[in-house]
Amino acid sequence: QVQLVESGGGSVQAGGSLRLSCAASRYRASTMGWFRQAPGKEREGVAAMVSDDITRYSDSVKGRFTISRDNAQNTLYLQMNNLKPEDTAMYYCAASASNWGATFWVGAYNAWGQGTQVTVSS
Repeated sequence: QVQLVESGGGSVQAGGSLRLSCAASRYRASTMGWFRQAPGKEREGVAAMVSDDITRYSDSVKGRFTISRDNAQNTLYLQMNNLKPEDTAMYYCAASASNWGATFWVGAYNAWGQGTQVTVSS
């Protein structure tokens, strides 16, 4: 069974940084992405990628977050800098065995992690 395990969440002050990791076991992913969901809000795409040349970021995180992956380790990362209180949410890693491009379409992903909480205080 596919497993995606996130780590790296926590509590930071505004302007701080966190690095999220997502380790995939028994799964060779093509499209991978990070999503987040704040209380009372819908899940939204934050960053997605197929390769270093094929990435996508939401407007709200562009220039602050960087998505990357280590294919040898089958691990996805999200470096988050200059964090803001509005970045507070549960962050989820997602993966697809198919190449959907760097998509935020939830239906493209067939594996999801359990989530890791990110809390940013002002």
